[in-house]
Amino acid sequence: MAASRRRRTTAIAATVAAVALTVGLTTGCDAVNKALDCVQTADTIADSVTDLQQAVENAADDPTQAGEALDSIDKNLDTIGDKTDDADVGKAVDNLQSAVANVRDAIRNGDETPDISPVTAAAGELTKVCTPS
Repeated sequence: MAASRRRRTTAIAATVAAVALTVGLTTGCDAVNKALDCVQTADTIADSVTDLQQAVENAADDPTQAGEALDSIDKNLDTIGDKTDDADVGKAVDNLQSAVANVRDAIRNGDETPDISPVTAAAGELTKVCTPS
């Protein structure tokens, strides 16, 4: 009877350990997937910031390009914001959204060459917080 009880206790302990390991691995994979999504989206935003820089430089030729680049950044920020619950990423997204809004306002107010350095800095910060350490 004692051997039977030991086997049952061992089996229960093994089951609990397997469940705990599975939960840990699943949670770890979710974190890795979120980080990869963040990095990929931050990379896309970096491309959009480059497009914005070029659009501002060529504003006389096509003033709509800057708006399109800003729209692209906003869309990608929404994607990151929806997928993360990380406070640092959330703060970086908020800062970049604010910088984008300021550039948008400057363009609406007739500034053909708005200062986009805050957008560039905020995009760099987002890339930094999205990059796994």
